[in-house]
Amino acid sequence: MKAVLIHKYGQKNIEMKNVSIPDISNDDVLVEIHAASINPVDFKIRDGKLRPLINYKMPLILGNDFSGTVIKAGKNITKFKAGDPVYGRPRKSRIGTFAEYIAVHEDDIALKPANLTFEEAAAVPLVGLTTFQAFHDILNLQPEDKILIQAGSGGIGTFAIQLAKEIGAYVATTASNAGKDLVERLGADKVINYREENFEEKLADYDYVYDTLGGDALVQSFKILKPGGKIVSISDVPNARFGKENNYPFWKTIAFRLISRKLTKLEKQYQVQYNFLFMKPSGEQLNKIRELIEAEKIKPLIDQIIPFEDTQKAMEYSESGRAKGKIVIKIK
Repeated sequence: MKAVLIHKYGQKNIEMKNVSIPDISNDDVLVEIHAASINPVDFKIRDGKLRPLINYKMPLILGNDFSGTVIKAGKNITKFKAGDPVYGRPRKSRIGTFAEYIAVHEDDIALKPANLTFEEAAAVPLVGLTTFQAFHDILNLQPEDKILIQAGSGGIGTFAIQLAKEIGAYVATTASNAGKDLVERLGADKVINYREENFEEKLADYDYVYDTLGGDALVQSFKILKPGGKIVSISDVPNARFGKENNYPFWKTIAFRLISRKLTKLEKQYQVQYNFLFMKPSGEQLNKIRELIEAEKIKPLIDQIIPFEDTQKAMEYSESGRAKGKIVIKIK
């Protein structure tokens, strides 16, 4: 099969090569991949920025979510059969969706939403699961809660605005002039033009912040929260709380505490809680997302669909930050 891979961390020019179709265990299904999407985590993995959390063996096939058709099911599989259209996010130790086939644990996939194409479905798993876990598992977002969603016109932001509005929250977001109409159509209640305005000067007394940017944007986010508020970040550094809750070794939890000292200080200063999220695969949650999509509560937004052989160009375009919605690679 054809697959896109790297041979070492920091390899900017990815390679397409022929490799063996993976074997499956009794708890796996073999999926012929129709489409995959590009996510910021792909660059972080490629560049070695996630090595403190997970260190991959090389060569490594990139890609973190997909849609496709089940070709073969392991002996213990009861949920799926050959021919089923599915979508999913493989567990972190088994990534590799920029390929024609993937072996994936049955718990990490769900039936594809019936009202989506394979390309549309491929745009959902990673951003959908990340946002679902941020809103439900960490924030417990409720109707009338006020939340700032950073970078509303991006792949994560476009999904997050829709899910927050479905829950009934009041949503503020940051966007450029080019993205303003889009985020308003999705339901954003207040839009901050980040090129002309500082969101921390325009917003106050918010319950939550969904941080997709990290850095200075994260630091400024502390200022807009009411006491007892929470921040969920998918783009900055893990802290000791994350290490303990995810059972990392003691020495690694201490390392997380050291690198997040600035954020811990801000937590105490503003009497709020900072949370780092490293999303977990979940077929069960993908089923819940599928129900929302089939009920037309949420629709994935796609900026471009790019042929498999142009994956390098797709990665470069995604890194440019110009995309409005998701970038999808069409494999079949």
